[in-house]
Amino acid sequence: MGRVAKGVKCSVAGCGKEAKRSLSAEKVRMAGLSVSSSERRAYLCENHYKEYKKKTKKERKIEQWRYKSV
Repeated sequence: MGRVAKGVKCSVAGCGKEAKRSLSAEKVRMAGLSVSSSERRAYLCENHYKEYKKKTKKERKIEQWRYKSV
C-alpha cells in the first residue's frame, strides 16, 4: 500500500487536502508549484494535479512528438 492510499496530504505550500497523485518533486518544482525541497516525491491533490497538467502540457506534447515513430 502506497502513501497516497494511506492518506498523505498535498505537498504544495498552503494546501492541506488529501493527495491523489505522487510525482517527482523536481518535475513539480519545474512546473512552478511550490513544494518543499527536502522531499524526493511530491504528493498533489486533485486541483494541484490539474494545475500541474496544464502547466506541463506543451512539454508533454513535445516529448510525444520526439518518440513518435516516422
